[in-house]
Amino acid sequence: MDINLFKLCSGLKFLGYLMILLVLAIVAVSYYAVVVLTWGPRLLRGGLSSFLAFFVLLLFHLLLLLLSWSYFMVVLRDPGSVPENWRPVRDEENFEADGSCLPHEASGSGSTWPSSNGSEGRPPLGFCVRCQMGKPPRCHHCSICQRCVLKMDHHCVWVVNCVGACNYKFFLLFLLYTFLETTMDTLLLLPSFINFFSEAKNHSSSPGELAVIFVAFVLNLAFALSLLCFLVMHGSLVFSNTTSIEVYEKKKGVRWKYDLGRRKNFEQVFGTKKALWFFPLLSEEDLGKIPALQGLEFPTRSDVEA
Repeated sequence: MDINLFKLCSGLKFLGYLMILLVLAIVAVSYYAVVVLTWGPRLLRGGLSSFLAFFVLLLFHLLLLLLSWSYFMVVLRDPGSVPENWRPVRDEENFEADGSCLPHEASGSGSTWPSSNGSEGRPPLGFCVRCQMGKPPRCHHCSICQRCVLKMDHHCVWVVNCVGACNYKFFLLFLLYTFLETTMDTLLLLPSFINFFSEAKNHSSSPGELAVIFVAFVLNLAFALSLLCFLVMHGSLVFSNTTSIEVYEKKKGVRWKYDLGRRKNFEQVFGTKKALWFFPLLSEEDLGKIPALQGLEFPTRSDVEA
């Protein structure tokens, strides 16, 4: 019996829904440890301690709001789908150099493409043999979502969605605000974590409260360190106008044709409106002016230099 491993990949969506519950659980534990157990009670002490606690909790809730906003934008926003009946322009610069969606998408037997004279032949570059439709430049097929995604970066199980042209900015902001929130939580819980062993020995606090503080500190520290690595990696991708998939497609020693310079590369993801750079929003003006934000057309170095 033949087993289609790529169809089995769609089962990972179920894992993603569990990840959403895990994210909510981590947020709940961190909120309880920081707000209810450690810094919330300081508001009642008065004086400088209350002022500091008010400032800390205000910043905590602001980052939590931005984190949650960015997260649900990534979860709910379509990363970019190929329009129905889309056909590639027959210009080799509009196709990927290797002509594939993913390694398993190389032109397969039985796939045909209608030519201008009505006959059928081998699928040209810019064609997905799994979706049986045209594939815009920088588009790749996701075996989990079972469809092509515009400027696909990767499928993220944490958001039960692909990260692509239309939600990449939101994903980056989610990484940024989660890193800032977890780093802040780690620093805020550090004194309580240091006192954890002495309080546990002297039974000065309830075991349940100590366990929550211990777990929250360890989780936030682990996430902060791992997210720092992801931020550095994706920062380099943004400033080189590259996706995680394209890193393996670029030819070594040859400048990437979509590399327009750091400023323009950044604007291809975040837009030109500075006031919206740190919010999970894109202006209508940028959506109309920057085709890359819609994922169907991408300027190249030759276009900019012309």
